[in-house]
Amino acid sequence: MKLISWNVNGIRAIAKKSFFSDLELLAPDIICLQETKAQDQQVAETLQQLKGYQLFTNSAVRPGYSGTAVLTNKEPLNVTKGIGIEEHDTEGRVLCLDYGRFYLVNVYVPNSGAELLRLAYRQKWDLAFFSYLKNLEKTKPVIVCGDLNVAHREIDLARPKENYNKAAGYMQEEIDGMDRLTTGGFADTFRHFYPGQPGRYSWWSFRAGARPRNIGWRIDYFLVSSSFMPEVADAFIREDIQGSDHCPVGIVLDL
Repeated sequence: MKLISWNVNGIRAIAKKSFFSDLELLAPDIICLQETKAQDQQVAETLQQLKGYQLFTNSAVRPGYSGTAVLTNKEPLNVTKGIGIEEHDTEGRVLCLDYGRFYLVNVYVPNSGAELLRLAYRQKWDLAFFSYLKNLEKTKPVIVCGDLNVAHREIDLARPKENYNKAAGYMQEEIDGMDRLTTGGFADTFRHFYPGQPGRYSWWSFRAGARPRNIGWRIDYFLVSSSFMPEVADAFIREDIQGSDHCPVGIVLDL
């Protein structure tokens, strides 16, 4: 089973590019999308030509902002939106699908912002989201994927020294939130298979030709409950796939 996560930076924008042909190329069983920037009905209309997938969406109250969606050819037993805390559930950031053997959680973690105005909120979010995941894990293993908006280690961004404690996505408070996940029972699948591989990123700024020069950040992840790691056959990053400022990341399950 192939699972993919992709921050599409606007589903209506990417649909006008090569999204549909890219999807054929990627051939996922399940693809989790973040930053759809559209209401539920708009996402459905944009993706109506797709055959063979069920669509589940969670859109923000504010139009044109945030939002998550899942396309799946595997019927889930149940689907829930949000983490059950009103303060955190107005921006359409979480979709959870119950697949019997595991929960699949699609997440678009809040960005701390250019001026770090949301850093304090981000810390509250990180703690609440971790508690939500650990509560799910009491029932069965969890796969969590999406744009986590943090580079975890120096190897995960091209310019760590220039960005550490200066830029959203590489503040110590955000790193601490990621540490909470990885020390709290969730394995970073890509680093499990490729622990020392440098220069592998999933997001590049639109500025200054960052992508052709590979001045990037790895901020999109698949994390899985440690107990479930033996079921993961591989993890990958598809830097060759264009259309967004993020590229798709994924895992292959051997179930």
